[in-house]
Amino acid sequence: MGCGLRKSEVQQKKCDRAIRAALLIQRWYRQYVARLEIRRRCTWNIFQSIEYAGQQDQIKLYNFFGFLMDHFTPASSESKTVTLITHSFIQWERYFCYKSIDVPDSYTGPHLTFPMTFCGVSKLVEAFKHKQQLHARYVLQILGETWRLLRILPNISHLSSCHTKEITICGDLHGQLEDLLLIFYKNGLPSPEKPYVFNGDFVDRGKNSLEILLILFGFLLLYPNDVHLNRGNHEDHIVNLRYGFTKEVLGKYRVHGKKILKLLQKIFSWLPLATVIDHKVLIVHGGISDTTDLNVIARVDRHKVRKTFHFQFIVRNGDAGVPVDFRRRVRSLTHHSSTPSQGPPRRSLHNLHISHQQMNWSVDNELKKRRRLAGFDQSYGERKKPDSDSDPDSEGRLIPSVQMVDLLWSDPMPQNGCIPNEVRGGGCYWGPDVTEEVLGRHNLQLLIRSHECKQDGYEFCHNRRVLTIFSASNYYEVGSNRGAYIRMGADLVPHFVQYQASRTCRELTLRQSVGWTERSALQALRRQLFVHKSDLISAFREFDPNNTGIISPSHWASATESVLKLGLPWRVLRPQLVSSTKNGMVDYQDCKTMKNISDTSLLETMYKNHSNLETIFRIIDTDHSGLISYEEFRQTWKLLSSHLKTEISDDVIANLAQSIDFNKDGSIDINEFMEAFRLVDLSEGILQEIPQ
Repeated sequence: MGCGLRKSEVQQKKCDRAIRAALLIQRWYRQYVARLEIRRRCTWNIFQSIEYAGQQDQIKLYNFFGFLMDHFTPASSESKTVTLITHSFIQWERYFCYKSIDVPDSYTGPHLTFPMTFCGVSKLVEAFKHKQQLHARYVLQILGETWRLLRILPNISHLSSCHTKEITICGDLHGQLEDLLLIFYKNGLPSPEKPYVFNGDFVDRGKNSLEILLILFGFLLLYPNDVHLNRGNHEDHIVNLRYGFTKEVLGKYRVHGKKILKLLQKIFSWLPLATVIDHKVLIVHGGISDTTDLNVIARVDRHKVRKTFHFQFIVRNGDAGVPVDFRRRVRSLTHHSSTPSQGPPRRSLHNLHISHQQMNWSVDNELKKRRRLAGFDQSYGERKKPDSDSDPDSEGRLIPSVQMVDLLWSDPMPQNGCIPNEVRGGGCYWGPDVTEEVLGRHNLQLLIRSHECKQDGYEFCHNRRVLTIFSASNYYEVGSNRGAYIRMGADLVPHFVQYQASRTCRELTLRQSVGWTERSALQALRRQLFVHKSDLISAFREFDPNNTGIISPSHWASATESVLKLGLPWRVLRPQLVSSTKNGMVDYQDCKTMKNISDTSLLETMYKNHSNLETIFRIIDTDHSGLISYEEFRQTWKLLSSHLKTEISDDVIANLAQSIDFNKDGSIDINEFMEAFRLVDLSEGILQEIPQ
């Protein structure tokens, strides 16, 4: 009896030890996963902060880009022809005609027939899957047919669900063809039994934006009632200059790339703005604002608002106490009038031998005229209500373009209210109260939007009445995020499918995946420290009056945030970025990313402004030849001098061009341009250095 009791006690002790061990392992594992999650979130914040900082950089250049695009008449004969073409659809179709382009016998890609067939689109998908390129004739033919179709579509598409089929909703793809092909593999190709909604941002960043467009346009032509495309904020030709799509098209189609881009610009302006399912679910790319009115959106001439990213100021409801600088909003002032007399004419620069004073007067007056037409006072940033003497179209021009910007650029926030989106520089942040009011006013129950990368590919907010869907997996780096799409049936309940398009990522463990993305994020952050090195050193020295090279961790974190403005936990990140002394102070002169680099390094400045310079080069290179002619250079500098109110003569411009043309071949290539110039922040409105 006693022996049995002892055995039972021993077994009980073993069982207790096993339970305690299991609890210890469980607690350790939970702590391990929690630490990995903290690292993952920190990595995510780094990527997102740097992305938005890049968008702010784009904002600084966008006004001047728009100024160039609106006032600069290209020098090439072909561009002159485009400028002189009226808005007659017949004349545009003649310009974009593909029939004069022959397909050589050596071409091994798919041959397409029109009207588009399922066999043709399937061959297109297979060709792109195997990295084949479609001939320019077929590209222009697809784009031309798409343009004709889009012109008859409404601003807001309406779908009806049923019990026999689900509607698939996809978010941003950003040129990542692997994601689109994976969606089709998992979910099936578009068809009358499997309708799709693609919610904008098809292009930029990725390498296969044009292939994605051609596939989507092919299915749109095949199933116009079952494939629906919403416009995103990246369906904008000036944004494309910065984020890669323009470069991609010109690289793939060197002969016909200009026509393709021009036609795509028109197609983007005709893309619908929203989709509504069963009068209950609203799908837009960015979001809404406190002024969103779908009845106004439905009536706007969307193709006349050519650019969706021009900056002016507006006072929102309840913003009376907000500084004017914080009321920055985006709107288009490029609405085309039906008659020439109602809008400012496009200005040619071929007669720029007029005096500098006349140039300044004409440009200033044109800008003032545009502000008056848009309902803006000349001295203040607040929007004026049109009075009885105003142009009857003034309100119609202003309100729809602002609402279009809100649809394309806005982001939700957890707090109530509606404030300008200073992070992106366009659209607004809107809160749960705005969601309730706008959805309630239109008798809607759910808003589906995209526009923001989410770690799991989707995210609910605002009491599950706003849903973000993002379909580009590994957006920042391999393993950084999943992609997702939505399946929605007649019950209008969203069901999510998540995926990773990269096989490498699928083979990594959680720890390996976090480590991979963390290293990439820290590398990107070190690049930011490098390109802002001079400003950072100056900020550190504010806390080091004796020039010891040593400051406290809190001072280091404060100075770094004051320069980079990324909103990151710098004290947590500090050990990865700088060296510490034995007593815990920061040796800011021994930063791992700054060692042995001169404060005045040309490399620093060129690296900082590389993408800006490349974008400016493509703006000046109006014929997209890859070279800037002296005439293109002269015309742009004339406009620049007017914009900056700085007089510059033709002789000075000629000497400047010759000094940049290092090989003296009569034109400036991208390498010569990048080597010659250094730009400072355009908020100062001047050029820091001009080659001697």
